[in-house]
Order: sequence, then structure tokens, then C-alpha cells
Amino acid sequence: MLDRQAISRIVRHVGADILAHGHMQLEREAYQHGAVTTYEHSVRVAELAVWLADRLHLWHRVDLRSLVRAALLHDYFLYDWHERGDGSHRLHGFRHPARAERNARADFDLNDVEADSIRRHMFPLTPIPPRYLEGVLVNVADKISATAETLSPQRFSRHRSGSRR
Repeated sequence: MLDRQAISRIVRHVGADILAHGHMQLEREAYQHGAVTTYEHSVRVAELAVWLADRLHLWHRVDLRSLVRAALLHDYFLYDWHERGDGSHRLHGFRHPARAERNARADFDLNDVEADSIRRHMFPLTPIPPRYLEGVLVNVADKISATAETLSPQRFSRHRSGSRR
């Protein structure tokens, strides 16, 4: 079984082009849940999705590259959903998967597994479940990460000076 360091190395190696992209760097400044940035959340989801695949012995059924890329891009909506602004971020939970997929397609070449996993990662808020196992893993990892981040006592200690990574 893979340890945390091995999983982190896998995510950073497989997702290197995504993590280095300028738009992903914007996610270092936008908060997702509590004190966790969208960038940090995306990396956590990718690492947890790989951990789940490993612990459930799914390597013969899962494409590692698609799993990591979909997890890193699942919240690639590129705006701060906490800001009211013009109201365009209302219903964020329902709308952001389509926006994330659209933005990801504009910046990266996505395969069907990656696109479906991004578009359907908010199931059951989005009515159609993920079609592929990679999407199910991203969905589960996202729910676990979001819950832990939202309930964490650190949510009250945001550091607005940038990401802590």
C-alpha cells in the first residue's frame, strides 16, 4: 500500500502541468472551505482519491492519470464563490461543475473520463451520477474533504496573505 509521501509524489508528478498552470495558481488565493484554498482542496481531493483507489485495490479498474487530473480540476471554476458581486455565483453548488469542466477544457485536453468526473462530481446536487469509477472516487473524496475542511476548527483562521503551501 502507498504511504502519504508516495501518494503526494504521484499527484504532483501526474498533475505537474495542471499544478503549474497560471489559472491553478489563482486558486491559491481563493478560499474554498473555511481556511482551505481551492488549490489546497483540489490537491487534497486528488490525494484522497488516489488513497481510496489504493486501499480499495482498484488499480486494475482505474486510470491513474485520469483520476488525478479530474480530481485536480474538479473545482476549476476560477472565481471566489464567497463574493456576492453581481449574483452570478448564486447556486454555486449546482452550477460550478459545468463551469469547471468548461474552464478545464479551455486550458487542457480532457478525455471523456476526466470531463465526466468533473461535470458530475457534485452528485447528488447534480442529478446524474458519475459514469466512470474515477468520477465516483473524485465524488467521494470531494465529499470527505469538504466535510472535514468545513468542520475543522482551523476554518476560523484564514490567512489572507496567500496559500500556506
